[in-house]
This record gives sequence, structure tokens and C-alpha cells, in this order.
Amino acid sequence: MRMRSLERRVHLLLDEPRYRKVTDVARRRGSSLASVIREAIDRLPADQQAREAAIARILDADAMPVPPDPADLRREVDSTRAVDR
Repeated sequence: MRMRSLERRVHLLLDEPRYRKVTDVARRRGSSLASVIREAIDRLPADQQAREAAIARILDADAMPVPPDPADLRREVDSTRAVDR
């Protein structure tokens, strides 16, 4: 990723568990706490509404019949994958 000019300063308060988590990541990467937070922000979905709409469509989909025996389900999945190849 190309480094952009940093123009805004933000004051952020974290509870101790979150602070430890982000500082541990920064220490393992050998980077700054700020860069870890910037990377986390960069990973946020670009369009939250589109993401929520996609999740809603999945959850609203009709239920699919699923074999009660996991072994039957495994065979069905495997046979579908064999056809897709």
C-alpha cells in the first residue's frame, strides 16, 4: 500500500485488554501502535451497507435440505466438488 500523507490527529482511549492486544501485535510486527490501528481501519468494509445487504440476503434465503447423517453430507459435498472440477 502506498503511504499517504497523514493529516489528522486522533485521540483514542482504549481499555487495558484492547491496549494489550494492539501493542502485542505491534511488538510482534516490529511496527508502531498507530500503524496497527491504521491497518485495522483499512480492513473495514468499504461499503458497510452493501455488506449488511449481502448478509441479509444470505440469512433470508430458503432453507436447504441437509442429510441428517454427516457422512451423507460429506459424500454429497464431495460428489458436487467432483462435478465442478
